[in-house]
Amino acid sequence: MKTILKNCKLVNSDKTEIYIEDGKFADKFDEKIADEVIDVNGRTVLPGLVDMHVHFREPGYEYKENIATGSAAAARGGFTSVCTMPNTNPVCDNAAVVSGIIKKANEVGLVRVYPIGAAGKNLESNELAEIGLMKEAGIVAISNDGKPIATSGFMRKVLEYSSDFDIPVLNHEEDLTISDGAMNEGEVSTSIGIRGVPTASEDIMIARDIILSEYLGIPVHICHVSTKGGLRMIREAKARGVKVTCETCPHYFTLTDKSCENYDTNFKMHPPLRTEEDRLAVIEAIKDGTVDCIVTDHAPHHQDDKEVEFSHALNGIVGLESSFALCYTYLVKPGIITMEKLLELMCYNPSNILKLGRGGMNVGDDADLAVFDLDNEFVFEKDKMLSKGRNTPFDGWKLYGQTVLTMMGGKKTYELR
Repeated sequence: MKTILKNCKLVNSDKTEIYIEDGKFADKFDEKIADEVIDVNGRTVLPGLVDMHVHFREPGYEYKENIATGSAAAARGGFTSVCTMPNTNPVCDNAAVVSGIIKKANEVGLVRVYPIGAAGKNLESNELAEIGLMKEAGIVAISNDGKPIATSGFMRKVLEYSSDFDIPVLNHEEDLTISDGAMNEGEVSTSIGIRGVPTASEDIMIARDIILSEYLGIPVHICHVSTKGGLRMIREAKARGVKVTCETCPHYFTLTDKSCENYDTNFKMHPPLRTEEDRLAVIEAIKDGTVDCIVTDHAPHHQDDKEVEFSHALNGIVGLESSFALCYTYLVKPGIITMEKLLELMCYNPSNILKLGRGGMNVGDDADLAVFDLDNEFVFEKDKMLSKGRNTPFDGWKLYGQTVLTMMGGKKTYELR
């Protein structure tokens, strides 16, 4: 199968055509022998995006999302590789579950799915999961996902054991003893009568993991950072040479806890939306390189899980279909970062941290790419999403960067109609 994309706009390249043969980027060949020629009309072609933190809910919670619908949502967002978190049912803490997820993802064939295995059995901080066997089955990292690796002793065991298998540890940073709340603790939570989660809860655990990483000389990856204090500590640790990396999400640089004032549960997430000061700190950390990756933490829920009192609603929002457009609209278009920097955050860095080998567009590389319309504004509408979840706070937002086409291994996985 030979495909040509013509009239392309590429980052840092004068090329206007892309050649694909048998699923790989190829040298130029005559248009006459092409099976398909796609005119992208001057739109921007980027390597397929990589999201290292998503929830596809399968097995066990298919009523919220499944691998097929999650993959379709990812493709619509321009993603060709995603890493699924282990909070499934049964928990992804053994090789059988890992193999099942990979088998189903390959059958769907819309996105490359890389499972993340549990650090502790059943996501608890008591007994190590079968990390070696899970790596053989295909995991690319370990994490207890939304449950923090609770004790320093267990975190040390996880770091040391995982390092033997050369596999990263991703940790949700939360001191559960002081985080019994539903939103950020502050003026807004007090004014609307919702119990709050202090920034200290996140900061304490970030400090602990930095200390352990520095002491052991073993890398650690900090999930979805939302606080000014946490980012300051990560920045300082990096300056000392500590092997720490981190991620954040679009909602932490576009929204604040003031969005919760009307008790809309689509603004309830974990970590919670923080203050304007924290939001600006996230933007500065993205700009100065403290933040390594932007992820979605795509967390689809059934409407019954969200259409309840704010304090009882489940945490999380869907994000795969809005992430790139939010990043382009609020980071690149205003000149805060360049498109090259955004590609580092949404493709190269996550691929490098997890050793996925994705993002290349050289001859012989897998033809994973996405085409985006950067010039025309569009309205993001939840009713057009391909995810089963409709729990987005961005419905009706005017954005730039709509996905026009996504290809994985040279095969179309999404096309705007």
